[in-house]
Amino acid sequence: MIRRLVMIGLVLGLAACNRGEPQLMNVKQPRGEGPDEFAVLPTKPLQMPEDLAALPDPTPGGSNLTDPTPEADVALALGGNPEVLTRRSGDGALVAYATRFGVDRNIRPELAAADLEYRRNNRGRVLERLFSVNVYYSAYEPMHLDQYAELERLRRAGIRTSAVPPEPES
Repeated sequence: MIRRLVMIGLVLGLAACNRGEPQLMNVKQPRGEGPDEFAVLPTKPLQMPEDLAALPDPTPGGSNLTDPTPEADVALALGGNPEVLTRRSGDGALVAYATRFGVDRNIRPELAAADLEYRRNNRGRVLERLFSVNVYYSAYEPMHLDQYAELERLRRAGIRTSAVPPEPES
């Protein structure tokens, strides 16, 4: 009996000592149960150009006429102009306004390090880690934004807000 308790304690202790990167979202990948439908991208049908001499030179990493362009396809299907999607001239003012106080070039590594430390400190209890229980939502619960409370705060401050769906009934 004591030997069994020691073995169980050893297994639980080893589960608690996981030194790898904490996995809060434990979603299992099905293995061998069938194809991954998101790995297959449909391409456009090949077409013979009218003039073979007019073909552009191939560019490594460049686009291809048969590459999927879902945003352009939707714009065209809805009667829009898909060429507008490739122009980014309207973003200059937005980028200038967003970066008016400067840009921290190290923000991504800093946030990644802070998030890794947060996940290490909030990776769940021993049995949750042992049985790969999803603890993502409970770990990040303190950072959750209550959208309806924020909406009321903005309205009290006199800030006009766009139409918002009613709060769901509990």
